[in-house]
Amino acid sequence: MPKMGDAMEEGTLLQWHKQDGETVKSGDVIAEIETDKSNVEIEAEDAGVLHIQAQPGAIIAVGKVIAIIGDAPASTNGASSNGSGNGTAAKASSPIQVRTNGSKPDAHGDETVAGGEGAQYKIDNSDDKDIARIAPSVHSQENTGPTENMTYADAIRLALQEELDRDEKVFMLGEEIGQYQGTFKITKDFLEKYGPERILDTPISEAGMVGLTVGSAMMGLRPIIEFMTLNFALVAWDGIINHAAKILYMSGGQFNVPCVLRGPGGVGVQLSAQHSQDLAHWYANTPGLKVVVPATPADAKGLLKAAIRDNNPVVFTEHAGLYRTKGDVPTDPNYIVPIGVADVKRVGKDVTIVSYSRGTMLALAAAEQLAAEGIDAEVVDLRSLQPLDLDTVINSVKKTHRAVVVQEQWLFYGVAAEFAAQISSAAFDYLDAPVERVAGAFVPMPYSRVLENLAVPHEAEIIAAVKKTLERSA
Repeated sequence: MPKMGDAMEEGTLLQWHKQDGETVKSGDVIAEIETDKSNVEIEAEDAGVLHIQAQPGAIIAVGKVIAIIGDAPASTNGASSNGSGNGTAAKASSPIQVRTNGSKPDAHGDETVAGGEGAQYKIDNSDDKDIARIAPSVHSQENTGPTENMTYADAIRLALQEELDRDEKVFMLGEEIGQYQGTFKITKDFLEKYGPERILDTPISEAGMVGLTVGSAMMGLRPIIEFMTLNFALVAWDGIINHAAKILYMSGGQFNVPCVLRGPGGVGVQLSAQHSQDLAHWYANTPGLKVVVPATPADAKGLLKAAIRDNNPVVFTEHAGLYRTKGDVPTDPNYIVPIGVADVKRVGKDVTIVSYSRGTMLALAAAEQLAAEGIDAEVVDLRSLQPLDLDTVINSVKKTHRAVVVQEQWLFYGVAAEFAAQISSAAFDYLDAPVERVAGAFVPMPYSRVLENLAVPHEAEIIAAVKKTLERSA
């Protein structure tokens, strides 16, 4: 049974679209399951003969095998389609499960990525086959002190809890964050601990949520919205762009709007066109908003605490594909990562790779593979899109003389275009090759895992872009 979200523990097998013993192709829809949030179709990851191990109507725990795709028509391990029998075992490829973008975990189901000095992050059920085992980074700007290893999601939860404990003006609102405890269980037990006045379950109205946020912030509170997905924030675009971002300016400095607009974003988690988008650059285009895009658990905690304490509206994008990554997180309740300060996650001399959020992890993975080929890449993690830390990027490019900018969003009018222009303007005399861009395909995100895999950037594209800059400068 595939795990379709961090809150999911079991699912109901509704029906099979293919028959037991039928030959299927990779990408074929073979079954439909009911999760705690919706009904989802399952696609075959491999080609072969389908061996059904569970029947429609069964409630099955996450991780339990429901079918096997093998090379022969016989049942596997003596199991027939009704779970009994003594058939000859087939040579099976793998149990049916959902791993976004066709990722292949290691023997423990995990993959390792890195960020922060000496830290390694584990990706459970990795969202991309390109993020493999990469070396710990060799540089971090923060003195972290004592740390605890935890997931990206738990680091966000810890930051929220510490700030709720620290300041009684901080409160949270959102759809199903109280009794249901949030889509990704970030706010688990918060309602019981802090009460309904500080953990507000709202109606399904993002426009209403933002209106309440702006008004309460103007009156001196510090609200934090949790959107089920930041794609839903588009419903409240007027409130965010025309009110939250502009009240301070239009009131002549009389009213601050200290609030945090946070939730899962990013691409590549098989949520299709309306729910799998990186829209952070849209917010970064708006004066009056700060935009934060952490890549590591430590940065997620430190930046979220900084956002909550900031006197401006902050859009805090949590990549859905990073929630289960693990890393060492400072336990100091006063640990803060300043907004608008980039971090050199890996020091190098041959080329600068600039990215943010999950793109930083792809860049680190690419850098390790390039190192094996004798190419020493420096990786700059922006961490914030507004304000921008251009100095860190430009200083790196002046050292390496080449630059590649990586974004998950569509190619046109994005962060990569902005930085290509900024680098070309500020460091033109230092460049030995044009700035290269790596981005997602300019298409609505497909639901099919096979097509989605073609629409998002990967480590291979980053490596190719780096080598292109080197060829041009040879």
